[in-house]
Amino acid sequence: MLTTRRAFLISASAAACSLAATRRAEAEKTPDPGGPDLDVRDLDLPGDRALGRRMTLAIPRGLDATRSPAPLLVLLHGLGETGDERMGAYAWLERYGLATAYARLARPPVARTSKRLDFTDAHLRVVNDELARAPFRGFVIACPYTPNVNKAKNPRAALDGYARWIAEVVVPRARREAHVAADVARAALDGCSLGGFVALEVFSRRPDVFGAIGVVQTAIGAHRAPGYADRIASILTSHGARGVHVETSAADPFRAANEALSAELGKRKVPHDAIVLPGPHDQPWLREVGTLEMLRWHDRRFRGLSPSKT
Repeated sequence: MLTTRRAFLISASAAACSLAATRRAEAEKTPDPGGPDLDVRDLDLPGDRALGRRMTLAIPRGLDATRSPAPLLVLLHGLGETGDERMGAYAWLERYGLATAYARLARPPVARTSKRLDFTDAHLRVVNDELARAPFRGFVIACPYTPNVNKAKNPRAALDGYARWIAEVVVPRARREAHVAADVARAALDGCSLGGFVALEVFSRRPDVFGAIGVVQTAIGAHRAPGYADRIASILTSHGARGVHVETSAADPFRAANEALSAELGKRKVPHDAIVLPGPHDQPWLREVGTLEMLRWHDRRFRGLSPSKT
């Protein structure tokens, strides 16, 4: 028995050392994924292996615990990063331009970083005028791994479990790790592509946790827009006002579905903001303008400001 126990402890210790070595190697690969403004924590969480057990938490550097608690935004990533928990947890930071978009907003004027015209001159002028009037304040951002629920044997049950994990594990852990507000109005959920679809499903199941729902190029069919609009309208009736944001682009293959969602929300008189930007459905678009506009919308909503007029 003692030998078995000793062997178990040695094995557990070796596994912990191996995990620490792996994390050190990953940190060396991306020495400062948060850029100049965000302190990034790589967190292991309890959960189902098939649904997710890892997230990154981006906390604004210099966040003052003596001041009012910061808002919290939970971001879900797309299909391309569902095959690996580490890749998914870092998708927004390493692939979607989260840290650089945050830094550009924190240090205006915002400038174009790509030769593509995803960010037009007129749009830049509006963004910089608004930042001059109301500077970006920022917030804590949780980026949990997002599974490809469509591959699950029972996708509905997988979504039930994932929504429960987000509401009962991810959000409470973010609040323990950082000086994050506890009220629903100062928590928001957003997602890109597949993550937009999953965000809609999570919000539909746990509207008690989030004061806003956003989607960026959400990967749904146009035929599903009425159903999601019905759900959101019902949530507003039963839970009170919620912010709603729909963001897409001119060459997004899901543009028609995103526009249909906005149109259906309008038919139900659901207050929401919708924007169609130039550009395709790809990561360079996110890094140039998509992620920045998403962050800017949430920052303005958290502060009670009117949406951008772009």
